[in-house]
Amino acid sequence: MSDGNGDLIRMQGIGKVYDTGKLEVEALRDIDLVVKEREFVSIVGPSGSGKSTLLNIIGCLDTPTSGSYELSGEEVAGFDGDRLADVRNRKIGFIFQSFNLLPQITAYDNVELPLLFKGDSARRRKERVEDLFERVGLADRMDHRPTELSGGQMQRVAIARALACNPDLILADEPTGNLDSTSGADILHVFQSLAEAGNTLLVITHDKAIARRTERMITLQDGKITGDGPV
Repeated sequence: MSDGNGDLIRMQGIGKVYDTGKLEVEALRDIDLVVKEREFVSIVGPSGSGKSTLLNIIGCLDTPTSGSYELSGEEVAGFDGDRLADVRNRKIGFIFQSFNLLPQITAYDNVELPLLFKGDSARRRKERVEDLFERVGLADRMDHRPTELSGGQMQRVAIARALACNPDLILADEPTGNLDSTSGADILHVFQSLAEAGNTLLVITHDKAIARRTERMITLQDGKITGDGPV
């Protein structure tokens, strides 16, 4: 849930420095960022701009060297690995370029997995998974393994899995990067439907054509935000 004023992400003065032993690399510099609930936001920038580093911090996969990061009103910047993992499980649904589905189990089982870890009952899991497959338009593919699906279908399964535990934030990393243009357009249509349904989505991409389909575009260059405004 939010902190009461609708701010889901609130970053102030975020910096990230990597110490390679021989030199220090400043990946992010003085990042101030607010994302409100129900926003559909893209973060764009060339290779080396800091997109991946910012994604890792927003997704609680890494911690900043400096600054404050509140997610749903909870200060997470100083959390250790175990506490970050708990935040990720409770608050964030991830969608990756490479889908990250388990190939040896069915699409249904892939989407059910987070609910098993959560401890939901069998009945509740079944209802939730079937509803999610309806939402992403794959009700007739639940029993297929990922290897029996197209790239676009695999990404739809990954979207359903990301939604399984009803996260506060859906975080997508180059979600159309491995798809042809038609499948990519289909996935963006799914994202727009999710945004219209009130989900908060943040998409990391190098493709401004994709970013222009979102509501707000944030541009990164050399570890700094150089642009932020409505599309």
